[in-house]
Amino acid sequence: MLRVARGVLYAMVPFEAVLLVLLVSGASPPRPVLVAGEALVLAALVLEGTVAFRLYRAARRDAGRAEAARTAYRTIVPVQVRRVMAFDKDGLVSLCMLVARRRHGVPAGAVGVGYSKGQTGIQLAFLSAMVIELVGAELLLRALGAPDAVRLAVLVVDGYSVLIVLAVVAACVTRPHVVSDEEVRVRYGAFFDLRIPRDKIAAVRTVRNYDESGLVRVDDGRLAVAVASQTNVLIELTEPITAVRPLGKREEVRSVRFYADDPELVGMRVVAV
Repeated sequence: MLRVARGVLYAMVPFEAVLLVLLVSGASPPRPVLVAGEALVLAALVLEGTVAFRLYRAARRDAGRAEAARTAYRTIVPVQVRRVMAFDKDGLVSLCMLVARRRHGVPAGAVGVGYSKGQTGIQLAFLSAMVIELVGAELLLRALGAPDAVRLAVLVVDGYSVLIVLAVVAACVTRPHVVSDEEVRVRYGAFFDLRIPRDKIAAVRTVRNYDESGLVRVDDGRLAVAVASQTNVLIELTEPITAVRPLGKREEVRSVRFYADDPELVGMRVVAV
């Protein structure tokens, strides 16, 4: 039943999105289709509630109410969904931190090493294109006499997309790499966070690559965290460590490549401490 409940969670999102678009656009699905769709939604809610209650009741035998509720939530909601929700939350928190001129996870005595300069131009160009698209879509829909509900739906979706891009930019600025006495913390916004203990670092070198593929990639135990397809710092390890990829997959890695605005600073600080 748990597997079925998780599958229903994945299926309900696109189904509800299609139904919402039809309704706000003024389209009238046939009455039997609408009734059947709402019946499926109700059945899905009953299924999710039943499974969640059973999980909660089982967890309550060994834990308090709050912990039992968290256990039920973590069990029924797939880790990929939870991580995507966390990305949005942490990104919005980062936006507030950017406004307040604060940085995340840089304790006293540690050094924050930025990595956003290598991609700021691309991100701002993408953000500008999205804003232009938002304004253009609104003007076009007004000219076509589209219903207010359709215009509002498009405006909300486009506006939220712009907000998320701003949050990604803010997260990359406020969550730098961190070099401290205990570890080197390699990050990419709210999407990736790897802590490398100092005693597991064999060597740090400046090695520039301009053809990296993907944001976070693991190839034969070699991890690459790229910015604009670039890396310029290589950390070799004395033994493998576990890296958690953005959607939760775990990988054992023996070396880490990443991008820093000042790669020499990383090497100097690691050697210094």
